[in-house]
Amino acid sequence: MAQRNRSTESRRNDDWSVHTSKERYVAGMVLSGAGDALGFKNGDWENCTSGAQIHKELNSLGGLENICVKNWIVSDDTVMHLATAEALIQNKSCQDKENLYSLLAQAYKDSMSDMKGRAAGLTCMEMCKRLDPYKQNGYRIPYSTSGGGCGAAMRSMCIGLRCPRPKDIHDLVEISIESGRMTHHHPTGYLGSLASALFASYAVQNREICSWGVGLLETTRLAKSYVRNKGLFVDENMKDWDYFVSKWEQFLNLRKLNDGRWPPHFSVDFDDVRKRDQFYRMISFENTGGASGHDAPMIAYDALLACNGKWEELCKRAMFHGGDSDSTGTIAGFLFGVLYCFQGVPKCNYKQLEYRERLENAGKKLYGIVFSH
Repeated sequence: MAQRNRSTESRRNDDWSVHTSKERYVAGMVLSGAGDALGFKNGDWENCTSGAQIHKELNSLGGLENICVKNWIVSDDTVMHLATAEALIQNKSCQDKENLYSLLAQAYKDSMSDMKGRAAGLTCMEMCKRLDPYKQNGYRIPYSTSGGGCGAAMRSMCIGLRCPRPKDIHDLVEISIESGRMTHHHPTGYLGSLASALFASYAVQNREICSWGVGLLETTRLAKSYVRNKGLFVDENMKDWDYFVSKWEQFLNLRKLNDGRWPPHFSVDFDDVRKRDQFYRMISFENTGGASGHDAPMIAYDALLACNGKWEELCKRAMFHGGDSDSTGTIAGFLFGVLYCFQGVPKCNYKQLEYRERLENAGKKLYGIVFSH
């Protein structure tokens, strides 16, 4: 990973788009679904609190290289991620944001009809009922003290594909926040949406991976200004703002990435799944790693830092742990795909993936919108 980081950083220039292929967009979308299906395992592993038990069951199935996801459905994460992507594609332009937000709200409402067996989050379901997409401001919901979950973070990576350039940062901030708070109107929730979208854009840019966390903290300052200027429940938002930021500051301090420079620091025993579970619980909100807006992208990012470009290692850390493993798996799989395409990924992990064609098409169309000009 260190070698890749140095080499990709040396290639960065004003024409970084020459390094971006359509395959990277497709792989990001497809492997987000694969990461979801693997972490979910039809609900069995999402609800398992022991990473050690998951690894034991994985070994009994012949290991990751023998896992065919044909009969492993995707969870609500992929259904809502596709809803986001397809609304972005339908709107095409980032200029007509009111239309985009109406399309997103309608897509989220429509996605609720495809949640059988997918363990849809209660917050998403309840808030989608409140959305009135084609009424003025009907995509907005009131502030919610219980809106800090990961339901916005797990569906927003494709926003980074739509707004991948450094010059797109204001659009990325606005769209990720507004789409996020359609169901999760709490900074811990919608800043998770921002984190996933931002990391996706960094992956497209080939930005040095160890600098992503610092970049996120810098971008939260733009986000704070946006929320203040928008004028919606400002006092409530500002009161709860610091939790997300402080958690990320603590995490970067633990990994010794405060300056955004390689290498991250991992303790020797972090290869032990039990120790990872313990760590994920420690950084979580209510003892379930990956269930909140701050730690779902955090765990995915942590796994990406440690995997050295190896799919199996990423899965061990992001998809197979005793927490919200489908959400962290969705985000991690996406980021891996954009960085490494399908390198080292067993075809059985994605070839017969549910909604694979829709995911592929979304990646191709988003690429076409961004790079056709």
